[in-house]
Amino acid sequence: MNKGDAVELTHLDSSGQAHMVDVLAKEPTRRRALARCQVKMTAETASTVAAGDAIKGDVLAVARVAGIQAAKRASDLIPLCHPLMIGSVTIDFELKETHIAISAEVETIERTGVEMEALTACSVAALTIYDMCKSVDKNMTITDIALWEKSGGKSGEYSRSSD
Repeated sequence: MNKGDAVELTHLDSSGQAHMVDVLAKEPTRRRALARCQVKMTAETASTVAAGDAIKGDVLAVARVAGIQAAKRASDLIPLCHPLMIGSVTIDFELKETHIAISAEVETIERTGVEMEALTACSVAALTIYDMCKSVDKNMTITDIALWEKSGGKSGEYSRSSD
């Protein structure tokens, strides 16, 4: 897109009213999206999570299930998001000294993409970590939520640069 080009927001009709995009004419294709974020915390909190010693239980197991569940329910949370038949959801965690990196990958064969499902899964997994650890670390911060990759559909491949 060149500077000065008009931006067409697909969820607005010609009079500027919100509407759900009509995807019925599209052919179902394989779609994939990868989202990532981080939960920053104290070293003590990260160590507690890594050791599985949190008061509320296995933080990462619960966060994984919450993320999967969230991907399947994204359309219930985001008003103009299409309900999709999700083929797979993978939630991964990387434990660091003072944060947990979360990645959520969602795949389907559908008429529209799964970016919102991946972003929702990542967000809810992070919120679950926060919820399960807030009694010992209220200063945790959820940061850097972003779409990192997507494939399939009319717009094709996308990969965020790591800089």
